Amino acid sequence: MDSRRAETTPSFVKLRSSEKIGYALGDCAANFVFQTQLIFLMSFYTDVFGIAAASVGTIFFVSRILDAFTDPIMGAIADRTNTRWGKYRPWVLLTAVPFAVFFVLAYTTPDLSPAGKLVWAFVTYNLLMLLYTANNIPYSALTGVLTADPDERTSLVSWRFLLAMTAAFLVQTFTPDLVDWFGATGDSGTVDEARGYQLTMALWAGIAVVFFVITFLTTRERVQPDPTIKSSLLQDLGDLFRNPTWIALAIATVLVFFYLSMRGSITPYYFNYYVTQQDPIGIGALRLQPMGWFNGLGLLASMVGILFAKPLSMKYGKRNTFAGAILLTAVFTAAFYFVPGNSLPIIFGLQMILQFVYGVSIPLLWAMMADVADFTEWKTGRRATAMTFAATVFALKVGLTLGGGASGWLLDSIGYVPKAAIQSTEAIEGIRAMMSFGPALAFLAAVGALGFYGIGRKEELEMGIELAERRGHLAE
Repeated sequence: MDSRRAETTPSFVKLRSSEKIGYALGDCAANFVFQTQLIFLMSFYTDVFGIAAASVGTIFFVSRILDAFTDPIMGAIADRTNTRWGKYRPWVLLTAVPFAVFFVLAYTTPDLSPAGKLVWAFVTYNLLMLLYTANNIPYSALTGVLTADPDERTSLVSWRFLLAMTAAFLVQTFTPDLVDWFGATGDSGTVDEARGYQLTMALWAGIAVVFFVITFLTTRERVQPDPTIKSSLLQDLGDLFRNPTWIALAIATVLVFFYLSMRGSITPYYFNYYVTQQDPIGIGALRLQPMGWFNGLGLLASMVGILFAKPLSMKYGKRNTFAGAILLTAVFTAAFYFVPGNSLPIIFGLQMILQFVYGVSIPLLWAMMADVADFTEWKTGRRATAMTFAATVFALKVGLTLGGGASGWLLDSIGYVPKAAIQSTEAIEGIRAMMSFGPALAFLAAVGALGFYGIGRKEELEMGIELAERRGHLAE
């Protein structure tokens, strides 16, 4: 079967821009939650909610033990869901409102004892993560079933992350100022940060619900597994763990999100205690805190980088493009250690270069997950799209947990004192290292893991054509 015939099969389609945007709004919605956790949750727990950094690290760590069970179970449930609307789309709709409710509760500060606060944080955070699983694993699996065209998937995921980065830009740039605005208590100039965080998250949550509904209404599932092939949860997991390509991708995913979690968690501390400029900076009528400019300018650069993902991956393959982008990102990240705290232009400029290069890699990781689902079907005849994404999302969460947990434990070990006006020299040096060398080493290790990822550009094209032929025969 040649590529021209493959492109005429029902699953091998070019998607309309409206469907790509509708799909992308789902991750835009999820990123209102994800980005607040990546950047603000650690500092919210330690400096607003009042929990020790080491305790926060432990909460993050324990929650991943629970995910070890819930992620594959959700993958199995989604793969076996059968409705008139498909397998995965209904979950995006059904979980939208509960997801938003527990998002707000996780950033709510009740008047409790220290032990009561620990229980509240543990319960609300884990219920939020359970709903994140029930929403995001089926949503992510849609990447593999909207179209079978491997290049069109890269385009689809590029749209996804353009809008995800739009949410990240809004959250990372404006959350600190929204917290101050919503938390303003009157003419005294004091800020009730607990109230500010709760109302800010309520705003993001309301927008997220609307976007999840749009995703449900505008997408269509086309790639269907062979109905005559039956598999079990254990068989689906066995297919993955016998697949060295998935193992390589899973390890790389852990390391990528370790990087993101550690660097994101440490950014507020870096600006509070190392960067000397603390007052808001204005361009015209727009005045933002330095960290808001840092995050916002970096994310705008990432959005430009995302536009290069598809053309570069079509030329060099997803694996090679992804590895090259994160290798360069590691180099620029390590360079942050040498930037003086009073050099905001250098800090901003280096962040923009770093984020531009990293932006090239962002869509490719998720497109590679869909390719791994194809790879398993190609080799075994069995397809478990949601299970593939569930197992890889679990690796993502392991990376977030290890990065967040390590950040909390390391902050405690270097002598960080919550809300202290001045930190020790050792604490500041530790913060600088966690902003630079720590995450950079994670990316370097991820490049090594990708050496075992077995899907190059040649395999991408062969899989697409052969699987389209199989599905064409099923449709006849």
